[in-house]
Amino acid sequence: MAPKLNENGIPSFDDLPLREGDPHHSAWGLYGEHDELGTLNRLTDERVAAAAREEIRKGTRVSLNWPLDAQGDESGYFQRRLFHQELIHKAPRVVNDDVWTFNSQVSSQWDGFRHFAYQKEARFYNGVTLEDIHGVDGDGKKTTVNGIHAFSEQGIVGRGILIDFHSWRQKQDDPDLKDFNCFETSPIPLKHLKACLAAQGTEVKFGDILFIRTGWHIQLAQLTTAQLRASQSLSPPHFGGVEQSEEMIRWVWDNFSAVAGDQPSFESWPTSQDWALHEVLLAGYGCPIGELFWLERLAETCAAEGRWSFFVTSEPCNVPGGVASPPNILAIF
Repeated sequence: MAPKLNENGIPSFDDLPLREGDPHHSAWGLYGEHDELGTLNRLTDERVAAAAREEIRKGTRVSLNWPLDAQGDESGYFQRRLFHQELIHKAPRVVNDDVWTFNSQVSSQWDGFRHFAYQKEARFYNGVTLEDIHGVDGDGKKTTVNGIHAFSEQGIVGRGILIDFHSWRQKQDDPDLKDFNCFETSPIPLKHLKACLAAQGTEVKFGDILFIRTGWHIQLAQLTTAQLRASQSLSPPHFGGVEQSEEMIRWVWDNFSAVAGDQPSFESWPTSQDWALHEVLLAGYGCPIGELFWLERLAETCAAEGRWSFFVTSEPCNVPGGVASPPNILAIF
């Protein structure tokens, strides 16, 4: 029996999972058994056109891309290979080439649907297995199912909103907010995100692309080398981020097409639950998660403009079967 859909064309959060036997809170099959876009299906032509009309007013463009080499070349989080550029002089001509080698998640990135599965069930979005991803097709070629290339066909484009949690919390009297540590497992509850939205006067619209500034980059710049190495050596590492709660995943389901933050893990990490927001969003909803986005200039521009909504255009790399990708993203005011 097909689920009842609301005015936005999605079933109620309370109807998840959609099929008996599927993992908790999953929306598998909503857009077809072979869908590879998930909540990006919410970015309809009509919503994108409306966002362009309403949000592009001055033409000001702001990059949200952290430099690919921003973590240096010595060590990083999650034991990922850092960015390396090999510069090649094509002698005897006065011509240069270069070769880039890096893990796709060492700087600003979109996590795709091959990245994080339901851990207990070992299933990715729409029931894809690890064997499906690492196997070959009938012609003996590598499979591309759930690859990041699917995002690149139309991009991640629409109305974006920024929740500048870092700026908001510094204006509050609550000492716990003032002492928020991005390098500890510090959860941001939904009530604080909503309070920040209210203070900004920002309306959430269905299909929005959500960005949350925790202040991670500011606190990163304040760490000593020893403190940074100690943070990187933790297994699992500890990060502040959105609270791992049913209330939070309900809010994401009800509103957004994609979510992103400025820290290495969008949610507080490690999880305090027997499940992680990563698995519900990526494997359950098919909701892209952005991490390590550079939101400092965006926050400055939003404050100067007096609005925290804007047009977003992001073109992930067209890598068939890719797990993640630099976002190649701009906010336009």
